[in-house]
Amino acid sequence: MKAKLIFLFLTLCIGTQLHAQTGFPFDNEIRDFKHQDSLKFPPENGILFIGSSSIRKWTDLEKRFPNAPIIRRGVGGCELWQVVDYYTPYILFPYQPRKIFIYAGENDIAGGKTGKFVFEEFQKLWEMINKKLPKTTIYFMSVKPSPSRAKFIGEVSIANELIRNYLKNKKNSVYIDVSTIILKRNTTVSDSSLFEKDLLHLNSKGYDKWQEILEAYVK
Repeated sequence: MKAKLIFLFLTLCIGTQLHAQTGFPFDNEIRDFKHQDSLKFPPENGILFIGSSSIRKWTDLEKRFPNAPIIRRGVGGCELWQVVDYYTPYILFPYQPRKIFIYAGENDIAGGKTGKFVFEEFQKLWEMINKKLPKTTIYFMSVKPSPSRAKFIGEVSIANELIRNYLKNKKNSVYIDVSTIILKRNTTVSDSSLFEKDLLHLNSKGYDKWQEILEAYVK
């Protein structure tokens, strides 16, 4: 009887976990990451990059920083609130990283959310990470001004400024400006030559610019 109860309990736990990984945005990608982890789980104290497609599509990130234990977990076109509400139990906290680089918020704004909303969601995420991983350093990579989303630049600026100010006095927290470096010289306009044809995602030259900025932090 006791053995049957234990079996039923384990079955329920497994079923609950599998259910939790379905029914939310990009759940198929989360399952793919968990499958990768089941084959070879990343070592603790790694350097985690998490966020939207700007991380997902940075396919040579690991090669650019060959001496860093990078874990790349960019999810589709996800929004920052989805990282907060869904993804942290699966592709953030289990890795116990010593550094977390976050790029998200751009899709929230493009979807109609305000810069203030993005800041509030980041604040939630910062508090979650700081509570569970107090020794982990948190890096927020500024929301970039993509040419195809030029009409949202006002809200992008608000989000970046609120988050920059929020992190000023936070321990183990760094705001990284990855936006200014992709602007045309002496202008506030993004250099379209650093983007793919969709004028949304960075091309290799654009990632070269990001690498220049991140060199000082990814180590």
